[in-house]
Amino acid sequence: MGEEVEAQEFSRADRTRHREKVRRCLDVFARMLREAAFDTDDPMTGLEIELNLVDEEGRPALKNAEVLEEIANPDFQTELGQFNIEINVPPMRLRDDGFSSYEKHLRASLNDAEERSSKVGAYLAMIGILPTLEDGHLSPSSLSSNPRYKLLSDQILAARGEDIVLDVRGVERLLTTADSIVPEAACTSTQLHVQTSPDQFSAYWNASQAIASVQLAVGANSPYLLGRELWRETRIPLFEQATDTRSEELKAQGVRPRVWFGERWITSVFDLFEENVRFFPALLPVTDDEDPLEVLEAGGVPQLAELRLHNGTIYRWNRPVYDVAGGIPHLRVENRLLAAGPTVVDTMANAAFYFGLVRALAEAERPLWSQMSFSAAEENFHVGAREGIDAQIYWPGVGQVRATELTLRRLLPLAYEGLASWGASDDEASRLLGIIEQRCLLGCNGAEWFAGRVHAHETSLDRQEAIRRTLVDYLELMHTNEPVHSWEA
Repeated sequence: MGEEVEAQEFSRADRTRHREKVRRCLDVFARMLREAAFDTDDPMTGLEIELNLVDEEGRPALKNAEVLEEIANPDFQTELGQFNIEINVPPMRLRDDGFSSYEKHLRASLNDAEERSSKVGAYLAMIGILPTLEDGHLSPSSLSSNPRYKLLSDQILAARGEDIVLDVRGVERLLTTADSIVPEAACTSTQLHVQTSPDQFSAYWNASQAIASVQLAVGANSPYLLGRELWRETRIPLFEQATDTRSEELKAQGVRPRVWFGERWITSVFDLFEENVRFFPALLPVTDDEDPLEVLEAGGVPQLAELRLHNGTIYRWNRPVYDVAGGIPHLRVENRLLAAGPTVVDTMANAAFYFGLVRALAEAERPLWSQMSFSAAEENFHVGAREGIDAQIYWPGVGQVRATELTLRRLLPLAYEGLASWGASDDEASRLLGIIEQRCLLGCNGAEWFAGRVHAHETSLDRQEAIRRTLVDYLELMHTNEPVHSWEA
């Protein structure tokens, strides 16, 4: 999301030229998949976390430019809203205490950032949706200064031809409109990256899709938006609606949304990039000077800038990534569906569960996705987001089952196996997967804790003050780095 794009207007000729270039990039990418040597020998994992900024009272602090200047660390980047920043943790291998290295680096970076940002009256909050946001914060004036964000907002609104409607029905209902994509900024996530070979990519992506519902069920952390208690992971419907380029008529015609789960199991990473080009017009038709075919035939590695930029404006929950590092191309699955927080150790537990489980399923002799329909996986996904820790989902060979029971009986053992395959230590696996186990046994994740504490405060406070007071409690507990299932109700 944060790639710099200069402010500009796009002509019809720009769009035509860009479409031709994207298709040329796609042809070159297909040839690379057949011929090129991708970096696959010793796969890396990656981690990015989007954070919210609040003032001393837990209200949004629209100060990301000041905060980033104060932090002065290239690991921290701008995000869509002025109340957001993002940290990119250096990629690591999971063997040799990789999770401990992630956690140590993340805690040190966040603690340093918190100390520096406090000088300008802003503090970091790891939560999927900042619950103290109000309508006034979701206006175009809250966009970050990077011209990319205004361009995206203008292009999405122009394609849609009308204001964005937000209609989320959960425990309560939220119905409102927006004249920009700023509501998307309310959705802060943890993004987990797993590098894979071209041959294995489809297995890792399919496995990621199949387990998305369970990830959401055990990791939900976004129960409130604009004062309403909605889904346990409200980021999912909010993100789907906040960047929707389709009018009601286009929805009725079956035009695909730009935020989507997908529609089929894949056999190659090419399937996803080809769908991008075939189904979606460019939102940012910026054209680079590179001739990718010329670069490839000269023995170089093309950047495929247009294909990558286009991919960055299609918001799959599990996104394919083509990148070049050290002059060598590589592929990653970017798992984008989890909220941030509640603590660093909770985030690392979510990462361990995903990395272990996805590897075990991707390398299984009989693919899980051969035993269930894609539509069942998609329905599971939305059930997991809506119901959280109480979700009941469909699973092959079991039928309808509570996500927590499925996790305890079947998925945690697989996650242990997968982490062993990555070379993670037994101590790390036991500590982090033990957190997932306790969430399931106690029925407590971030969303459950937050909603329960708000309900308790509401016995003596109005809704807005109960939410604010709960967030203050949450931030204090966040800094202990004790997992959320151990927090007092």
